[in-house]
Amino acid sequence: MLKSCDTVVALSNATVDNQVIFGKNSDRPAVECQPLVLRDRKSHFSDSMTNCQFIQLPETRTTYRHIGSTPYWCWGDEHGFNEHQVVIGNEGLGSKYEFDSPKLIGMELVRLGLERASTAAEAVEVMTTLITKYGQGEFSNQANVRTYDNGYIIADPREAYVLETAGHEWATKRIDSVAGISNVYSIEDDWNCLSPTALEQAIANNWWMEKAEQLNFAKAYSRQADRSVGSGAVRRRRSCTLLNQHLGNIDIPTTIAVLSDHGGDDTDKTSFDTALKQGGICVHHNQDGTGGNTAASLVAHLCDDNSRLPVYWCSLYSPCLGVFLPMFIEGELPSVLAIGSEKPSNESPWWLFRQLSLKNCSDAIELISMVRERWGTFQKCLFDSAYEMAKVGKELINDQRQAEAKQLLTEYMAENVVLMLKIVRGMLANTSASTARG
Repeated sequence: MLKSCDTVVALSNATVDNQVIFGKNSDRPAVECQPLVLRDRKSHFSDSMTNCQFIQLPETRTTYRHIGSTPYWCWGDEHGFNEHQVVIGNEGLGSKYEFDSPKLIGMELVRLGLERASTAAEAVEVMTTLITKYGQGEFSNQANVRTYDNGYIIADPREAYVLETAGHEWATKRIDSVAGISNVYSIEDDWNCLSPTALEQAIANNWWMEKAEQLNFAKAYSRQADRSVGSGAVRRRRSCTLLNQHLGNIDIPTTIAVLSDHGGDDTDKTSFDTALKQGGICVHHNQDGTGGNTAASLVAHLCDDNSRLPVYWCSLYSPCLGVFLPMFIEGELPSVLAIGSEKPSNESPWWLFRQLSLKNCSDAIELISMVRERWGTFQKCLFDSAYEMAKVGKELINDQRQAEAKQLLTEYMAENVVLMLKIVRGMLANTSASTARG
């Protein structure tokens, strides 16, 4: 069963411009479409309810505007960001629990945190309260939905936390500089906060000795006895190594390079591995298109000094073969990015990038170089324009000209998406023509 994702964060003391940078690869089944969806701020009646995938829970009075990367079938989000610069990404984990009763899905907790929190600390409180009451993790269901325990990085412009779960139990750890998480428990006995019954339940299940020292959450609850081996452990070591190698010099290109990296424990620790292959932080499907693949990526460049708007760099499918588009939650998301379902469609940007990935895996290495060069030129243009737009948009909002800012940002994002679609369709047409001639 595929269980792979990676999330990283660098706090202000680790980045070039002293602003928090967050990154996330969402790895899913290679044909599970994952559109980008904007959900607006809404007010709700006091007695209204939220209908999640398997359970119902009371709605909050206000749900915040947020953008989520959302598997087409799912109520929740793999990762996302909200109007208050809260960003969250999740990882699949395997605890010793298995349930028969319905629980929350990990992706639902991402969305609930984004909808209900204005800071990272508040999101931790929202999510841990829901986990304690409703639980999450692996449970049987008739809908054929893969379920598992979860780990999260939750960040805002000032701080970030790791949250790891096991059923109804959880532990949190405040990040002091950089952190990377993957599909392996990482919070040992260094937690800052623990669920009320975590120690009691660990002892009751004979997973921990009553007279032992402070509870080691990972050791007590992880199904995996040796957490130093396996893909999740290797990828987490790799992301943490790369972040620490660039400590103090982390910027957006560096974070994108981390998410696009294919290295492992045996890779040069000082450089990024760009070779297209199985394994690594950037996950690729099998030669025949089956298996798992990075379905979407996010790099969030937050801002704590009000000098500009936050910039959210979003990519569809393989980050090493695509482009990261700058998104602004203050504008309207191009509606075409939300197109996508179970069936392949030439109208869906996600499915177009899936086609491009198949071409790159089956054709000569020259095609990979051409695709990366073409996207690289476009990416540089986006880097040059996005931060000017972020600055101008912020100035307009500060001058109480929100409508102008919204229009400016909406048009900017729409233009970029139009050009992106023109480029990807052009590359697909060119490769098809080359194949036909060959």
